[in-house]
Formats: sequence, C-alpha cells, structure tokens
Amino acid sequence: MEKKTKFIFVTGGVLSSLGKGVAAASIGALMESHGLSISMQKIDPYLNVDPGTMSPFQHGEVFVTEDGAETDLDLGHYERFTSIQTTRDSNYTAGKIYWSIINKERRGDYLGKTVQVIPHVTDEIKAAIRKFYGKVDISIVEIGGTVGDIESLPFLEAIRQIGLEEGPSNVVYVHLTLVPFIPTSGELKTKPTQHSVRELRAIGIQPDFILCRSDRDLPQEIKAKIALFSNVREENVISARDVKTIYEIPLNFHREGLDEKILDKLNLPRNKPDLSKWEDFINRVNSLDEEVEITMVGKYVKLKDSYKSLNEALFHAGVANGVKVKQRWVEAEDVLEQGPEKLLGNSLAILVPGGFGERGIEGMIRAVQFARERKIPYFGICLGMQVATIEFARNVAGLKKANSEEFDEASPHKVLVLLPNLRGVYQMGGTMRLGAYKCQIKNPSFAYEAYGRNVIYERHRHRYEFNPEYEDLLQEKGLKITGLHPESGLVEIIENHDHPWFLGCQFHPEFKSTPFSPHPLFVAFVRAALRRKRGEI
Repeated sequence: MEKKTKFIFVTGGVLSSLGKGVAAASIGALMESHGLSISMQKIDPYLNVDPGTMSPFQHGEVFVTEDGAETDLDLGHYERFTSIQTTRDSNYTAGKIYWSIINKERRGDYLGKTVQVIPHVTDEIKAAIRKFYGKVDISIVEIGGTVGDIESLPFLEAIRQIGLEEGPSNVVYVHLTLVPFIPTSGELKTKPTQHSVRELRAIGIQPDFILCRSDRDLPQEIKAKIALFSNVREENVISARDVKTIYEIPLNFHREGLDEKILDKLNLPRNKPDLSKWEDFINRVNSLDEEVEITMVGKYVKLKDSYKSLNEALFHAGVANGVKVKQRWVEAEDVLEQGPEKLLGNSLAILVPGGFGERGIEGMIRAVQFARERKIPYFGICLGMQVATIEFARNVAGLKKANSEEFDEASPHKVLVLLPNLRGVYQMGGTMRLGAYKCQIKNPSFAYEAYGRNVIYERHRHRYEFNPEYEDLLQEKGLKITGLHPESGLVEIIENHDHPWFLGCQFHPEFKSTPFSPHPLFVAFVRAALRRKRGEI
C-alpha cells in the first residue's frame, strides 16, 4: 500500500550560506531517529542543468551520487547525516526543469498551448518534488537561494501550491534566517528576520518554524519579538546557534523540541527518538586532545567548500583515530614557485585531491616526489593518483617527458589517456566515468589492509585513465597496481610498497564517508600520519 508522504520545505532568508543544507540534514536525522523513513532533495534556482560544468570557486564541491549524477554539495550533508542514499532525483535545478519543459514543447506535448511559468513551470517543479511520493513517510525539500531572489519565485510558488493541495497537516514550512549580534550596540537584531519573513509571506507562504542562525542562544524576549512580527508561535522560533562541529546541530534542535513540534504539526506519532549515536560521537569529539596535521596540496584551496566532503572525511577519520585533524592548505602553484622543502618540509602526511585542468600540475608532481623520496605518507585522490603516476614514470621509470594526454598531447609517454568507450564503463558517447564502479583489490596491499575485503564499490568523476600500455613497465620498476575494475581492467588503485604508506586511487572515497562509518582509506591515512608524528615510521 502506498504511503501518505508528508512534506517539510526548508527555505532561507537574509543571505546565502547560512547552512540550509545542514539544517535540512539535521531535521532528516531527527525524523529518522523517530523511526520514520525520509527522502531528501535540493532544488536549485540556477539555470545550469547541473553543477558539473561550474567552477569550484563559484559553486564549491560537486557531489557525485551512487548512480552517477553530478549534484549540489548539500547532498553530501544529506548522506552524512542520514541513512539515505541520494540519486539523480535528489537534485533539480531551474536548468533541468526548463530543459524538460522545452523538450516537451518541441515534441508538441502541450498541444499548442501557450507555455507559461504558471502552470507549466510550477507543475514541472511539483512533479520533481513528488518523485518520492508514496515511498517514504516524509519528503524533506531544501529550496536553494534566498527568499527575495527573482529566480527563486517559481520554486516558492510551487511549494506554496503543494501546501494548498496537500493540506495544512501534511506540509511544514521551515525558514532559516540570520539574527546578527551588533558589537557596537551590544544587541541582537531581529529586523533582517522580520523582512525575510515578510517577503516569504508576501508570496503566500507562512512559515511554521523559524530557525534563527546566530553566534549565541536567543533570549526569550528576542524569540517573542520575532514571533510577534512573523505571525509564528513563540515556541516555534528556534535557536540555531553556531557550533564547534556541525554534528552537534541535530542534538541542539532536539533540545529546542523542533522534532516533536514538527511531528505534532504533521499529525505523526511521537516515538521516543534514539539519538545515542549522535551523543556518543559528540562525546568522542569533545574528548580529543592530540592533534595531527595533514598537508593538502590542491588547486582550489582559496575556497574550502571546494573540498567539502574531503574535509569531513578527514574529520571522521581523525575521530576514529582519537585525534583532531588539522589541515594545512598549500596552493599547488606555490610548490613549484617556492619549492617543496619550504612549503612541505615539516609535513606529517601529504594529500593531493581531485581537480581538472593543467594549472598547478607541476607543483603537485613536485609534492608527490617530495612525499615519495622523504617517505612521507601520501594519499592521492583522482587527479592525485594521476600525478603520482606521472611522477613515478618520470623519476623512477626514466620516462622523463611522461605526462597525461590532458596536459600534454605531444608527450611521447602518455601514461594517462582518454580511452575510447568501454562497455560497462562509459555511457554511449560519454567521456566521463561517473558514479559507483566495482573494484577488485589485491592482497597484500595498503588498500586491502584498510578495507579488509577484496571487492569494493566507489564513486568516480574523471575522464582520463591509466594507460594500459604502461602497466607492465611501471610495475617492473616498482609501482604496484593493487585495484582494478574487473570488467574493463582499468586501474583503480596504485601503491608504492617501498614506502610506509603511499596510495593513489582513481575514485573519490570521500563521498562515502560518514561520522558513523568513516572511510577506511582515510582512517588508514590519518593513522599513518599519526604513526609518523610518534616516530613509529
């Protein structure tokens, strides 16, 4: 029998980057703690079909789902906070919506009607939002952007209509705003929140709950003032104070009673929530004393959101090892200009993450060489594996002009190439490997020691592959290929066993790390850094 799915819509006001994604994920975690099944979606108002072609400096990380969709980084929060596995239906953009509508119009699906924002665009948005209808108890939908942005209007209109269609006991509107503290006057200011809620109400949406982001808990008189001017019950004005770690937020919302109040509004039973795993995790975080530093050599270090999942995976691995992970960011180009000794000389461990394009590549290669020669634990992810392959080919195998076809088409030794379509690997006509693929791990290896099993599935986002013509030569010189995609034989993991811990993987393990299931490769890498700090390696 089909479930009667209820909806929670999360909107944001005043300014962007307030943390709607983490707030939505925290609500999802609380609903699951009450034994309810959920789905989560991010609806973005920008006109790109997906964020795959957007600069990391513009949009931050591109999160890849198991089924190979390039999506918004907030989907990473959803997977880290809840038990769900997101899909391509978990992220819609205005571009994706309009693309569908234009294709329908060209096919004649609208039978000659004038295609308009209302009802055609809003109907398409509602159909996207209802993708999980009947499959879960609650569908949580985050609307990207900020209330007042012109591009958000069709999406807000669509969720207004859903509220009317589903009825008041089946829909909850949660609005996240900013309540800034002004040091010169020593006051918390509610006016930005008042204006934001007024804007939302002007388009027909009355929020049921207001989450007030601030650097401190809100006094009751401030909550009362916001409630009065926003037409919201005083107990439904919720403090969303800054925290040391985002994983405290579900517990903070629970202390404010947000989960039980949402359940009451949706006429759902209040089961006793099980939040023990969250409490245990925060207790472990708060008990961390020792610190270990990881040096990150990347291309997009000026915007930390470019490596959001990576940062979280290192944090999870640190907690698993009983240490705080401190990250030291190094711009790849600076390594080439200033030299690795100056920038990397005191490194306990070096990580080179993913990326696209030629900028910074030679600096990354110098960083890999430094880590290999100085026996510093090294972890290369996607591009980090590829530069490790180039470095080994040049400096160990003697192929001095070795390179990737991506960076030098004239190289006489293209150790990384754009391979033709392979059955079971690339979609017809596609050049990018996206989503989860099987990997067979050899034993003994650093990878097998970390995973403890021979078969894994990890997510990919890349075009260029290890050139199979160089496998035998590089292995003869000491490079270990310890992970392969069994159907195609494509190289997934390389290692250097003349080293305490040196591993490069073609996939992105960070996408599957959670606080309650830290990724084994990150756990092993942080452990290697810790052993180096203690003088054990």
